[in-house]
Amino acid sequence: MGIIAKIALFALGISFFIFVTFFGRLPALRRTPIAWLHRLIWVHLPNGAVSLDDRLTGQRVTTSCARFFNYMMYGRHPTVLIFFLTLLIGGEYLYLPTAWPQLTQLTKTTGTIAILLPYLFLYLSAFSDPGTISSHNHAREMARYPYDFSLFHPGAECSTCRLLKPARSKHCSVCRRCVARADHHCIFINSCVGAGNHHWFILLLLSTAVLTLYGGVLGVRLMTAQMRRRFPYWALLPWRANNGAGMDVTDWLVVWSWGMQDGGRGTGSGVAMGAVTLLALMTSPLVWALLAYHLWLVYCGTTTNEAMKWSDWQAEMDEGLAFKRRLDGGRAKDLRVEPAWTRWPVEAEQVLVRSDDGKPPAREANYPGFGEWQAVWRLRDVENLYDLGIWDNLKDIFLPGFMFKDPYLPVPEGRLRHKKKRRARKIYLA
Repeated sequence: MGIIAKIALFALGISFFIFVTFFGRLPALRRTPIAWLHRLIWVHLPNGAVSLDDRLTGQRVTTSCARFFNYMMYGRHPTVLIFFLTLLIGGEYLYLPTAWPQLTQLTKTTGTIAILLPYLFLYLSAFSDPGTISSHNHAREMARYPYDFSLFHPGAECSTCRLLKPARSKHCSVCRRCVARADHHCIFINSCVGAGNHHWFILLLLSTAVLTLYGGVLGVRLMTAQMRRRFPYWALLPWRANNGAGMDVTDWLVVWSWGMQDGGRGTGSGVAMGAVTLLALMTSPLVWALLAYHLWLVYCGTTTNEAMKWSDWQAEMDEGLAFKRRLDGGRAKDLRVEPAWTRWPVEAEQVLVRSDDGKPPAREANYPGFGEWQAVWRLRDVENLYDLGIWDNLKDIFLPGFMFKDPYLPVPEGRLRHKKKRRARKIYLA
């Protein structure tokens, strides 16, 4: 097996494993081979290993492995962050000595910017406050969002922090703190992604995606130029070689292998740059997919945490256990558990509850709202209070201080209609 095949298989294997790990639980992939592989890797194989180890050692090996795995994945330590930095620094150390002398001044300038931005946004993502909720800012965070009475209900108390949980917040067991508008805990930045650093995290994904694609395409361009000088009949696409007559795939790969080892300089010392180029091209689709997923969540007006909650609600709806009814937006609030006002321009207009027996809640049940209960079978029939449309969703993340400064300012009627028209579709697709 040649060097190209080895590097390609290694990069593809890592990328595919990470893709299955990150995306295998998405509702959209629930009945696909990706979800099956996720269950195989993270459920069936571990259960089989535990069963085998139980017979052989009384689960001593799997207990130790589980303890180590939980520490690596769920402990707050910088190991994965250091690994991520090592990939960036090591790749640039191997790539730049060969590529830099061949670049124009304009390419050097744009390349320097592309190299530095991931480090800047990584620092801001990892060391900015993600939105920690404490007794000092609790009143302000309570007024950030209203409760939607679907995913978040008033009166819930964090059992660790002993504070009422603001809407859209979550207690992180790794960071051991409640985080406002919690998205997820990211091991690559060794911190939570929340209201305080969500925008930096998205910019980190964007800058890293641009860097991997930029480096991969630039490396291919440099190697292609050198291969064309040595083999004028060669082309980047095999069917365009020999002036359009085509080229045998084996011969095309032989020339490509020479170009990777030569690194575009004709000295034979560019194998490191060729390897990094191929690695960048193989991993770039994964980074772009992560970026696209998080931008899609922004478009849908939800977070990773909320998307998982909506997935759980879809399972309840499939069983016929979900019911909703109207909620008066002008109702009197219980100020002991709910803020008098929030900066959000709309209030909840529905209540979503679960029924254990598949029947509507009894009339004497102590649920807010009025009118008859309606069975809910699809997420598209439920409103997402936190979706105001793509531009307002982006402003909420990138310019939260400038978002609806006056909490008593009513939302324009046109915006309200626009929000309601698009909200149900987005919940379904999220």
